[in-house]
Amino acid sequence: MANMEESFPRGGTRKTHKSEKAFQYSVEHDNLFDISTEEESTKRKKNQKRPAQAKKLKIEKRESSKFVREKFEILNKESLCEGMRILGCVKEVNELDLVISLPNGLQGVVQVTEICDAYTEKLNEQVAQEEPLQDLVSLPELFSPGMLVRCVVSSLSITQRGKKNIKLSLNPKNVNKVLSAEALKSGMLLTGTVSSLEDHGYLVDIGVGGARAFLPLQKAQEYIRQKNKGAKLKVGQYLNCTIEEVKGNGGVVSLSIGHSEVSAAIATEEQNWTHNNLLPGLVVKAQVQKVTPLGLTLKFLSFFTGLVDFMHLDPKKAGTYFSNQPVKACVLCVHPQTRAVRLSLRPIFLHPGRPLPRLSCQQLGAVLDDVPVQDFFPNTGATFRLKDGALAYAWLSHLSNSKKLFKPETFKPGNTHKCRIIDYSQMDELALLSLRTSIIEAQFLWYHDIKPGVLVKGTVLTIKPYGILVKVSKQVRGLVPPMHLADILMKNPEKKYHIGDEVKCRVLLCNPEAKKLIMTLKKTLVESKLPAITCYADAKPGLQTHGFILRVKDYGCIVKFYNDVQGLVPKHELSAEYVPDPESVFYTGQVVKVVVLSCEPSKERMLLSFKLSSDPKKECAGHSQKKRRAINTGQLVDVKVLEKAKDGLKVAVLPHNIPAFLPTPHLSDHVANGPLLYHWLQAGDTLHRVLCLSEHHEHVLLCRKPALVSAVEGGQDPKSFSEIHPGMLLIGFVKSIKDYGVFVQFPSGLSGLAPKAIMSDKFVTSTSDHFVEGQTVVAKVTNVDEEKQRMLLSLRLSDCTLGDLATTSLLLLTQCLEERQGVRSLMSNRDSVLIQTLAEMTPGMLLDLEVQEVLEDGSVLFSEGPVPGLVLRASRYHRAGQEVESGQKKKVVILNIDMLKLEVHVSLCHDLVNRKAKKLKKGSEHQAIVQHLEESFAVASLVETGHLAAFSLTSHLNDTFHFDSEKLQVGQGVSLTLETTEPGVTGLLLAVEGPAAKRTMRKTRKDSETVDEDEEVDPALIVGTIKKHTLSIGDVVTGTVKSIKPTHVVVTLEDGIIGCIHASHILDDVPVGTAPTSKLKVGKKITARVIGGRDMKTFKFLPISHPRFIRTIPELSVRPSELEKDGHTALNTHSVSPLEKIKQYQAGQTVTCFLKKYNVVKKWLEVEIAPDIRGRIPLLLTSLSFKVLKHPDKKFRIGQALKATVVGPDSSKAFLCLSLIGPHKLEKGEVAMGRVVKVTPKEGLTVSFPFGKIGRVSIFHVSDSYSETPLEDFTPQKIVRCYVLSTTGPELTLSLRSSRTNPETKSKIADPEINSIQDIEKGQLLRGYVKAVQPSGVLLSLGPSVTGLAQYPHVSQYSPAKSALYDKHLPEGKLLTAKVLSVNHRGNLVELSFLPRDTGKPDVFPASLGLPLRKQEERETGAEERDHRGEEEKGKRKSLKRKEKSNTQGLEEVQLPSKEKKVPQKPQAKKPGKRPHPESGSEQEQVNKKQKKAAPSEEDDSGVEVYYREGEEEMEETSVLPKKKHPRPAEAPRLQLSSGFVWDVRLDSLTPALPPHRESSDSEEEEKPEQATKKSKKERELEKQKAEKELARIEEALMDPGRQPESADDFDRLVLSSPNSSILWVQYMAFHLQATEIEKARAVAERALKTISFREEQEKLNVWVALLNLENMYGSQESLTKVFERAVQYNEPLKVFLHLADIYTKSEKFQEAGELYNRMLKRFRQEKAVWIKYGAFLLRRGQAGASHRVMQRALECLPKKEHVDVIAKFAQLEFQLGDAERAKAIFENTLSTYPKRTDVWSVYIDMIIKHGSQKEVRDIFERVIHLSLAPKRMKFFFKRYLDYEKQHGTEKDVQAVKAKALEYVEAKSSVLED
Repeated sequence: MANMEESFPRGGTRKTHKSEKAFQYSVEHDNLFDISTEEESTKRKKNQKRPAQAKKLKIEKRESSKFVREKFEILNKESLCEGMRILGCVKEVNELDLVISLPNGLQGVVQVTEICDAYTEKLNEQVAQEEPLQDLVSLPELFSPGMLVRCVVSSLSITQRGKKNIKLSLNPKNVNKVLSAEALKSGMLLTGTVSSLEDHGYLVDIGVGGARAFLPLQKAQEYIRQKNKGAKLKVGQYLNCTIEEVKGNGGVVSLSIGHSEVSAAIATEEQNWTHNNLLPGLVVKAQVQKVTPLGLTLKFLSFFTGLVDFMHLDPKKAGTYFSNQPVKACVLCVHPQTRAVRLSLRPIFLHPGRPLPRLSCQQLGAVLDDVPVQDFFPNTGATFRLKDGALAYAWLSHLSNSKKLFKPETFKPGNTHKCRIIDYSQMDELALLSLRTSIIEAQFLWYHDIKPGVLVKGTVLTIKPYGILVKVSKQVRGLVPPMHLADILMKNPEKKYHIGDEVKCRVLLCNPEAKKLIMTLKKTLVESKLPAITCYADAKPGLQTHGFILRVKDYGCIVKFYNDVQGLVPKHELSAEYVPDPESVFYTGQVVKVVVLSCEPSKERMLLSFKLSSDPKKECAGHSQKKRRAINTGQLVDVKVLEKAKDGLKVAVLPHNIPAFLPTPHLSDHVANGPLLYHWLQAGDTLHRVLCLSEHHEHVLLCRKPALVSAVEGGQDPKSFSEIHPGMLLIGFVKSIKDYGVFVQFPSGLSGLAPKAIMSDKFVTSTSDHFVEGQTVVAKVTNVDEEKQRMLLSLRLSDCTLGDLATTSLLLLTQCLEERQGVRSLMSNRDSVLIQTLAEMTPGMLLDLEVQEVLEDGSVLFSEGPVPGLVLRASRYHRAGQEVESGQKKKVVILNIDMLKLEVHVSLCHDLVNRKAKKLKKGSEHQAIVQHLEESFAVASLVETGHLAAFSLTSHLNDTFHFDSEKLQVGQGVSLTLETTEPGVTGLLLAVEGPAAKRTMRKTRKDSETVDEDEEVDPALIVGTIKKHTLSIGDVVTGTVKSIKPTHVVVTLEDGIIGCIHASHILDDVPVGTAPTSKLKVGKKITARVIGGRDMKTFKFLPISHPRFIRTIPELSVRPSELEKDGHTALNTHSVSPLEKIKQYQAGQTVTCFLKKYNVVKKWLEVEIAPDIRGRIPLLLTSLSFKVLKHPDKKFRIGQALKATVVGPDSSKAFLCLSLIGPHKLEKGEVAMGRVVKVTPKEGLTVSFPFGKIGRVSIFHVSDSYSETPLEDFTPQKIVRCYVLSTTGPELTLSLRSSRTNPETKSKIADPEINSIQDIEKGQLLRGYVKAVQPSGVLLSLGPSVTGLAQYPHVSQYSPAKSALYDKHLPEGKLLTAKVLSVNHRGNLVELSFLPRDTGKPDVFPASLGLPLRKQEERETGAEERDHRGEEEKGKRKSLKRKEKSNTQGLEEVQLPSKEKKVPQKPQAKKPGKRPHPESGSEQEQVNKKQKKAAPSEEDDSGVEVYYREGEEEMEETSVLPKKKHPRPAEAPRLQLSSGFVWDVRLDSLTPALPPHRESSDSEEEEKPEQATKKSKKERELEKQKAEKELARIEEALMDPGRQPESADDFDRLVLSSPNSSILWVQYMAFHLQATEIEKARAVAERALKTISFREEQEKLNVWVALLNLENMYGSQESLTKVFERAVQYNEPLKVFLHLADIYTKSEKFQEAGELYNRMLKRFRQEKAVWIKYGAFLLRRGQAGASHRVMQRALECLPKKEHVDVIAKFAQLEFQLGDAERAKAIFENTLSTYPKRTDVWSVYIDMIIKHGSQKEVRDIFERVIHLSLAPKRMKFFFKRYLDYEKQHGTEKDVQAVKAKALEYVEAKSSVLED
């Protein structure tokens, strides 16, 4: 019974057979089937009693069973159709597609373009712009295996092999196509994809037409945090969402993706699902209708029925289902035609949004024997029961090898078969089997079965450039890369391999996840019998195997094996012989046999060797032998040279002849000597004291650097990191050079890094410029890391100094010359005569040589004499300007012998050849000239004696890099200190160079040697240089003009000799402006006199006695005076240097010169005065006209004669400096042209003049009329005309005012010069620039050294509460007009007023700010006090100090009415405890000083004070003031300012109008009573009357209904009477802001918003705007945002947005304004006002391009009917703010499209009238009156035309318009008559 009571097996019961009656009983017992007991008993008795009945029953049962079987047939490819909605699970995610697992073991593919429209759009965009988009993410980031997705079958295609391919789509437009917007209900579970990211959430594409779905940010937060790792959702991301809310009949849908809502979502009847729109993935409540062996039928959503096949029953409940049982089910698929619905009861599907567990069958690919059949389905396949009880399934096509061989009867339940697991269905949690023999026997079924290193057979599929594709099995393909097609690289693989060929490969790499298989066809690898290395753990030391070379480097070869395992064969393991250059021996792809030396699997490192030891016994013997004669690192040995290799010497270490290698750089400490020694050492030479650097596997590396050898001998070579500590100095050599630094190795083998930053004291651009590999260096240890065995080093000279630089320098020189001497001895051993001769030669030797030839470059070669092949050469410099001809005998001195090129460098210098015998002292300092440069040393000759001395070019081993400016040149002068006095074997004295500062530059041009750099040689002259002539100076010759040049004429004389006539030798009197050379014409015969001869090589005029005179070019003259006279003049010959010739000219002398050319680069005119005298005229000295200076080429012609004044010689070159504008003396009163070099904002200009003079121009002297931006037209290099005001001081003081520079023009002087206080008169109106805003008032600069003060009551009629307003509206440099109230010459004080009533100009604060007016009495107080003070002082003059005290106190009392704290004491609300200004101390004293000196009539307190600084005066006066008299210095200025409000005026507050009296500090108490008692009775009476009058005035004012409120109570009364008046509320707020009580102002605003009636929308909006203004000025960004968000909720959002944008713009917060406009464009894209406002904003900011783009965007977004208005509006804006031409173009364009839009015409006319010329206005009127419009409209235009002409035209114009109107009327009426 036990087995009968088993739970219902998964997949339902099998077909009932006779033998299985016990099972039937179990079924009945379980109440699975509706089979009654009677039926069963009938069955039992059928053989006995009722055969006919039994037979009938059997037939019926079979039929019903057949029907059930067909009905429950599981899905197959044939049962799918296009448009079928089906639930799937993501199985694989690739870059361009998804593989989806479908129910019942099916599988489909989703292309990347079927995700959603937004994602496809992004892909297209990326393809179009050909670069990755930032916001486009790949499929693997959007999908993960196990995700459940709703799909729709998009197509079923059949492949070439007859297989059906299922293509699916996830696009919500396809999946949810069956839904309409009206069908959407709250609570529905849908799927969608993110289509865009918005400010407050995401737009989700749910694919329902007419519905916009929005996912608010807060609804997405939980999902983002839990499922998305906190990242924002991406476009294309797939979401399961529930509908939260449906608005507007499905037009707008709000979604949620919260885990709890989604997983609990159930489809209900209220949601009105139909057969047409039922979606897969919906969870429903259902009822079991019928239980069958193959599954269940369910009833759900009242009237739907569906099937559950055996694969989708709940495995835990299988066998326990009964009719009417309530269950939860998930819709799996819906057939669109048959409407059949399939469901699943598996619990994993009942919680939407949860992914399926990622299960993979462990036995994938396993072959199983004797697997029993569970059930058979004729149309689809069979189920099997595996050993572990799990179900498995095999498709019909996999049950046999072919359809013909298929026998259904073999698949009766219980029959067993051999099969193989080929896949796993995630949707069904089933293994998929195959019974095909080919699959069971296949060696490799899937990529998982293939392991690296195994041999596989396959078939060639295709041959491509990237390799051969090989088919290994039905599912598996592999690639053989080109490198692996054969042991060698194949150029034409198609010749060897053909498609279809069977090949045998070995697997190099297999990655099942990526389906990647790489194989090799290299024969050696395929046939290798050696063990394969597939992981680092396999590599045991000593193991021999085959691999292939991946890369060849200079340090060795990298060998690769299988599964990406690779190892290194170091250079010394490449061969038993040393391999200097591995790249020449090995190649990439080469198959090699290696032995493993060592392996570290954890670090994935392996060392290999190509040296395979053949016989272990021999190896042992070799080892012992090696031990006997091993050499150790650090040992000094003698070696014998065996042979030369590419980069060093192969040597044998004596005495055992152990092979070793000595690299070239290691032969010497001197980089240049290494190659020299390498060249002259030969096989058999012995080297002593050579150091062993390293000894590794028979490879010994040696070093012969003396510095390293001595370091090892001296024990200065640490052997381990523990011995090294920071600060140590070590000697090593450069091992390698990288971009980031240099690696230095030390003799013991340790090495460290010198980073780029501390490699040199100089800036390192490229590391390889500073050091070379193998170079000896001294390094200082800066950092040691013992654990990591690393250290950092410094190679800076400042860190690595080894003592005195002179000593080091001498040591390096001695060592270098000794090594060279060693090379000489090697040379003397050679057989060659030439080499032996060279070895005997030493510098300083004198030789007599014969010149062989003079080369083109000017150098001289000498003949070899008795020694064939000997090259002796003197450079052009060492020819020393001597005339040399071949065959000539010359005495020379040897400078140096080049032992590599086998050349001898000699010099002909007279001083060197004729040395002076003079006793030299050791240590003496001498001037010397560098004669020859080698890499590490130089040879110089002592100026006094001509001896040759050598000195080192470096003072340290690390000192190898010199900038070009530091490098020495031949001919340069140096200072040397002699260290030896006799030349030794080297032939040179040894010396040390002195400081570089003592170097002198070589003379760039010796008179006899080089042509001047600027000289341009006339080719015509060169031709004639060959011919000799017999002419002498004074001869008269005839010739023909050959060619005419600007400053000379070339003449052909008899015998073909070429002569030259200079422009100065053509006429006796040259008219200025003419070109004398133009007087002669080509071909003209002329007679001339020879006046000199010019040497072609040096261009100098030679005396007739000179041997080369016969080869000169004759210089001729055709001047009549020159030809007539017998006594002719000869040119100065070369005995006088050009500098001396120039000295003949005096400054101020006038000369005639001829223009040769205009040098654009140097900006000067090059002129010639005589053939041998040249000059330069700087551009600024050519004219005082800007026109000429701008285009000098137009004014001056080449060859023209100019009259110039000599300014002076240009000392650096042999040129005269000339001027065309008279003597260039920059004296006071002179006008000169200068060039702006610097513009200093708010200060002025710096101007430079020729010859380095500098001057300054103040902003007050830039122009006769000041402007807001005085310096905007000046840029560096601009030429300006200057007037010299003063020459005192290091810089000139200049003026650019045209009244100074051009006094004759008598131009109007808008702003006179104010150079001192004497230039100012009382009552004068002046303009000046704001200097600073101070506690005492506003400082205004009136001139370069005159400053005035305006006190606050005279700055503005308004009283601002915020000090920031002063800084904002009165910035430094602002131009203001002021009236001079008073001038105090004694105190240098000027008082100013900016008030409109004084200046007639607008107030400094714009009225738009809405600031309160300053109180009248406050303005009058000052005046009254002045009157009183005047009377008092007439009576008796008292101490001025006392007076000043009392006045300030009196004012203080006015300002503080009877302890009323509400009133701010000053508008500049400074933070407590801060000093008002850095200068406030001195400012204060100046104010006080002024008040002491004030005249009785001055307005001390309410007036405006200006003080003037001139020189030291101010400083002296300030210092005189006693500071102790002012106990509170900051108080006085502060109280002088009025607050603008005195809210509570009572009688006691008026007392200050009376004489001041109040308690004060002790220092003042004595003074007060004395003053009070002095009042007369009359005065007291007068004051009393005044007080009463004031009181009466105040009472009257209080009664006045139009009285302004003056207290919070007043305002409260007013707002009670008019609660809806926003203006009152805003004034109330302003009242509190005056008192800087911001919180109270906010509270008033809040009250207003509550009080104003909700109907008064505009009034409320006004308060909101005021509140926004308040927060913008006084609040934080946060508080402003909060108020703005509230305002948007309570008002029309657009208005609030526009107001805030205006507020931002006015307060110059342009960035915030720009961001706000961008928000508005998204939110109100249909509102044209927003677009226009934004366009205007951009134009005001000067961003015309951006504004044009905004207009284009506006036209795209707005409906067509708005376009014309928008275009017209943008055109208007262009007129007002942008480019008028563009505006016209826009209007013209619009009117050409819409010619009858009179509104546009009208606007266009307005704009042209406003911005255009009269002609343009008349043209447009003419056009418009000829349009064919309605008469009414035409009348309108005629009337406008007439009005315009009446206003702007003449009577004639008016009549013309009337005539045209009449003409129009007549034409119209005639048309009507017709």
